Amino acid sequence: MTKIKPVFNLTPEELEIEAEFKRGDLESVPVSFDRLQELQAIARNTLAKNKAITIRVSERNLMRLKAAAAREGIPYQTFITSLIQKNT
Repeated sequence: MTKIKPVFNLTPEELEIEAEFKRGDLESVPVSFDRLQELQAIARNTLAKNKAITIRVSERNLMRLKAAAAREGIPYQTFITSLIQKNT
């Protein structure tokens, strides 16, 4: 059975990194215990579950949010979440 490779649109910089990886030119960098702890905390916070909230939005603003989300091709809830993330 043939494995299907995922298709990604890589930037030129990412393509160079991928080529270096395939050639074996990359080396592991030792990470200090403190840095490891910091990265683990970041991962925990990043992977934290979403919490449902209720907000009151005027019908006009909700329609505008839905229209903007449709232009982006994403659900309006995801669009609102992205607005919050960009502004916090």
